[in-house]
Amino acid sequence: MNKLFTLTGLLLFSGILATAQNIQNNPGSNHGNKFEQLGTILPTPNEQRTASGAPGVKYWQQRADYNIKCELDEKNLLLTGSETITYTNNSPDPLTYIWLQLDENEHSTSKNANYQDATKMPALGTTQNLDQLSTRTDNGYGINITKLTDATGKSLKYTVNKTMMRVDLPVALRTGQKLIFNIDWNYKITDRMSVGGRGGYEFFPADGNYLFTMTQWYPRLCVYSDFQGWQNHQFTGRGEFALTFGDFKVQMTVPADHLVGSTGECINYSAVLSPTQLNRYNTAKTATAPVEIQTLAEAKVAETKKSTAKKTWVFNANNVRDFAWTSSRKFIWDAMPQKIEANNNTVMCMSFYGKEAYNLYSKFSTRAVAHTIKTYSDFTIPYPYPVAQSIEAANGMEYPMICFNYGRTDADGTYSESTKNGMLGVIIHEVGHNFFPMIVNSDERQWTWMDEGLNSFVEYLTEELWDNKFPSKKGPAYTIVDYMKLPKDELEPIMTNSENIARFGPNAYSKPATGLNILRETIMGRELFDYAFKEYARRWAFKHPEPADLFRTMEDASGEDLDWFWRGWFYGTDPCDISLDSVKFAKADFPKEIPAARSRMVKIDKPAVNAFEDISKIRNREDKKISFYVDKNTAAQDFYYKYDRGMVTVDTTTATKVEMAMPLEVVPAAEQSKYENKFLYELSFSNKGGLVMPIIVEFTYKDGTKEIDRIPAQIWRHNELKTSKFYVKDKEVESILVDPLRETADIDTSNNTWGGQAKESKFKIYKMKAAGTVRGQSSGANPMQKATGK
Repeated sequence: MNKLFTLTGLLLFSGILATAQNIQNNPGSNHGNKFEQLGTILPTPNEQRTASGAPGVKYWQQRADYNIKCELDEKNLLLTGSETITYTNNSPDPLTYIWLQLDENEHSTSKNANYQDATKMPALGTTQNLDQLSTRTDNGYGINITKLTDATGKSLKYTVNKTMMRVDLPVALRTGQKLIFNIDWNYKITDRMSVGGRGGYEFFPADGNYLFTMTQWYPRLCVYSDFQGWQNHQFTGRGEFALTFGDFKVQMTVPADHLVGSTGECINYSAVLSPTQLNRYNTAKTATAPVEIQTLAEAKVAETKKSTAKKTWVFNANNVRDFAWTSSRKFIWDAMPQKIEANNNTVMCMSFYGKEAYNLYSKFSTRAVAHTIKTYSDFTIPYPYPVAQSIEAANGMEYPMICFNYGRTDADGTYSESTKNGMLGVIIHEVGHNFFPMIVNSDERQWTWMDEGLNSFVEYLTEELWDNKFPSKKGPAYTIVDYMKLPKDELEPIMTNSENIARFGPNAYSKPATGLNILRETIMGRELFDYAFKEYARRWAFKHPEPADLFRTMEDASGEDLDWFWRGWFYGTDPCDISLDSVKFAKADFPKEIPAARSRMVKIDKPAVNAFEDISKIRNREDKKISFYVDKNTAAQDFYYKYDRGMVTVDTTTATKVEMAMPLEVVPAAEQSKYENKFLYELSFSNKGGLVMPIIVEFTYKDGTKEIDRIPAQIWRHNELKTSKFYVKDKEVESILVDPLRETADIDTSNNTWGGQAKESKFKIYKMKAAGTVRGQSSGANPMQKATGK
């Protein structure tokens, strides 16, 4: 602690003066608000949602339980249903009306939300294109309400506004009270392959059969919450759903030769399955590989016979936010169990798929389902439901315990590696949605990223643990670079309403997933991140979190101040572009004479206030605890060090004589060996992109060895535009590379390198006798930083 690294007086203080004059000439030019707290940007904590990010002591949410009976008319492509809803008001507010979603009205030309996008004349079109662009007549789609009554059979007044229905209550529903009411309805099922949407049918001309995906198919309660009241924003087809938890009992009457997959557990398999099918299902419960309950050969036979008889399948699902199902005679059906050790839950993992997907789905689908719920359980909370299913439907959409995916082979049964990986990615993603948002129940209509972004992040972790070489598209930082470098008028913050996002995929899926991965690998570290992320999932399982609840929990559970990161990555559009502007190089010099003190008069203002592989894959390979599914430095004591601790002082007058008056002596020969063979470097960086991020520096030495220094983002706190770092090295540096593993989504790597052309200078070293006095002004910058190497 008694040695001082210094230069001659003039060089020492030129750094102080230059920095001070720069601040005087460019006030505010180097410091904005990137490290300020989010403050009032986040909602004020209260008794429902605490400042820690946890639900408060007075947190509440509503409940809706459903008893539904429906019938699928395959010949007329019609679904008819009746339901009894029990709605419980747990809020402190008396409700004089309630809101329900009628999502099928999206397909209607007369009842839909009618939020139109700009249209153009197609260069090459079809009559169907023109029908969609020009029709103004009622196309007959949308839900028809045929009866709405209370529990006694008395009619209730209601108003349909596009995709929302308000039911007026004759008496206010007060806190703790239940409302029981009945709805009868029907709608014409749409061809989702031509008109789009998540639910409907697909027709197979080759065998004359249909595959039905019944989603958003029943009138269902909107969310009434503490943070916004009724979430009754219209459904336009993009922003997904805000839904209320409850228990479901659903009876589906379908053609007798159909197989049905559904949210929940079937409670009457003995009535709807053949003895052979039932025996196979029971065998599958303890199998170690998927067991076919309906075989390929049996499915092909079923396609040729169209039964006119009917069967009713009955399913129960508890504590879910939604309910979906599928029905077809085309299905092959297989199943196997997956044990979730953390809660001792055995989950039946199942797949339903047509012959068109057999060679892919029979090999991979159910295994991928099992891998997904196990891996997500490890990263979040233990999977709580009894079933998880993947349905091949040339689609990609999720619901509790069931999801619809794509993955068909070519006509000859072969498939490409890209098709296989695409299928696996979709299955993992859609099954993963069981956790976000089916359990951690965020508002997708408002914040798509809380659903898709968080899920895409854990999807990436799960893909990587399926296969260390899996070609993930969402998660690794380098994959978001092309989006981040777009012009600012083509970008918008992640914190943008779902309906208003222009580049939906990168904004709502990839950028938030990448941000979370950067937090995990580069900023927080795996241990801190994983603990905090699991805490968020645990706190908000089966509840309705908002963005602030995630942001606050991640900080609360980790002890990391991340407001700068949320501000830049989620609320801003600046990219990361860190430039290595210069490298100064010096060798130690031990003069035999002591320099005289030097001084000058300056005008100084008031003091300033002080095949590329990403890192996740590499770390996973190094972690001996991980098995993959597929293949089973002391800083030198400089002048600033002394100044900052009161060992030297400066004056604060406007016109000041600055002089070096530090007592020094020649370093004894015996002490010179400590530094005479050291290599001294100063690296200067600039923040050209605007987004503050950590600086990761890889040194390659002349002997071929490498070393990485990870500098936290807080190095930019006092100057968000420029910064520098001083190093003392034992070996000479051949080259320097910033962000060697492309962890920060740096959009311009051309300014990340240095090739060792710095001219050597002498760094003068003296021994300090005792603390001296320096009169003048300090800018708060390290006085060596501007002087090294001159």
